[in-house]
Amino acid sequence: MSVLQRLLAVLLFALVALRAGAAPVSAPSGDLPGAAARSLLDQALGREVQAALRAAPALGVHVVDLVDKREVYSFQADLPRILASNTKLLTTAAALDELGPDFRFVTRALIEGPVEAGTLGGDLAIVGSGDPNLSGRFHDGDVFAVFRPWAAALAARGVRRIDGDLVLVNGIFEGPRVHPDWPRDQLTTWYEAPVEALSFSDNCVLVRVRPGRGPGSPAVVETVPKLDYFRIENSARTSDKSGSLYVTRKDGEDVLVVSGRIGRRSGPLEVWVAVHDPTAYFAAALRAALAEAGIEVGGRVRPVHGLPAGAWQEIARHESDLTQTLAVTNKRSQNFYAECLAKLLGLRRQGQGSWSAATMAIGGFLAGLGIDPAQFQLADGSGMSRGNRATPRAMTTLLGHMYFHTFGREFVRSLPHSGEEGLSWRRRLADAPYRGNVFAKTGYLNGVTTLSGYAKASSGRVYAFSILCNSVRSSADARAAQDRIVKALIDRG
Repeated sequence: MSVLQRLLAVLLFALVALRAGAAPVSAPSGDLPGAAARSLLDQALGREVQAALRAAPALGVHVVDLVDKREVYSFQADLPRILASNTKLLTTAAALDELGPDFRFVTRALIEGPVEAGTLGGDLAIVGSGDPNLSGRFHDGDVFAVFRPWAAALAARGVRRIDGDLVLVNGIFEGPRVHPDWPRDQLTTWYEAPVEALSFSDNCVLVRVRPGRGPGSPAVVETVPKLDYFRIENSARTSDKSGSLYVTRKDGEDVLVVSGRIGRRSGPLEVWVAVHDPTAYFAAALRAALAEAGIEVGGRVRPVHGLPAGAWQEIARHESDLTQTLAVTNKRSQNFYAECLAKLLGLRRQGQGSWSAATMAIGGFLAGLGIDPAQFQLADGSGMSRGNRATPRAMTTLLGHMYFHTFGREFVRSLPHSGEEGLSWRRRLADAPYRGNVFAKTGYLNGVTTLSGYAKASSGRVYAFSILCNSVRSSADARAAQDRIVKALIDRG
């Protein structure tokens, strides 16, 4: 392989890594590494893997040189391991391959009926597309930002009241809203938010708790946004000293429960709580946003599978960017985003927006890369289920394919990188020469710590690696072992 060919092979990483503050990438110099150099790298990786076994006895490691497409290191690389959030690599790769970076989610607002004397005589319909971005995330925290153009479009037509119903078309995703494999004792947490085709604010509500006026007084509880929809049961009290404060939700209903103590000098405590009924939550938020604009909805909320027949007129639409969606999925490890992408893939490739169709779609994509179906098992799109398993070799095969994919640059950019500010990675591998030279996805479940992605070595070579730790005794020790493996690869590769 010529120096020019090798330069082209690392060009993608150079373009992405420079944006992350990494040192400039140069092509590997001279000939391919000799036997002595390969042996030193193999020994270094072997020492770190043996040390990692103390933290995770069920360990699998695979490393591939993307310049030469050559296996660099292998340890139990053909045994499937629980992936945790490394599953998101499979989901986002399949989504990017299927949809392309120019794909847009489109949520439409339509009206039906005459407008007379400020009143719409028919219904307002919102048609969902599975967009996970209907929130304040990209709007400086303005939770109603997506709704405001819809309210403006109604106001421009002179509408001050809607006599008809609020029709919510959310039928492209099929139930259940919560995956049956997910832990039932964590259903109120943000990372187990229910999945719906028409969703608001990640199907979570921010609960803010502040101390009351003095010791013994009730804590002050509010939701963001402020909605009449939630009932709040608050037994929390203000105390001289900080205590334990608990924020949760009753099973099967949208009743928020706050208990315990909060110190009188404490700042506000904020907790994201997953809602029980995403459709009702969406309706309550939209009603509140319209009310802020002086528009009243007189009818009921009517969830439907498809848009009813009628003389509908589109008045506004909201579009969301796929590349932003991929970045939130991978950089923030947002399960809700991953599951929306997975169910959309199921709909696109299997004609059904269900988890079974989603896993078939993603599995079909992997099989199309030549990965033996015996090397992976899928249950959901995020990795929250312990039923998601793959071999390290399957993971590096996927990573190698995506690196040279037409949309490889977008895929790599969606991953968090070492030392990235604003993420948990800001202190991880953040010193030179590692900073900005590792683009990888983490994964955590009880007893599981995983890391798969790309690393640029000091030689300029780019590697795909997968380090899957199961039966983990200490997550901190397993993560430190993963970092030492990656450092050895960068230092000696």
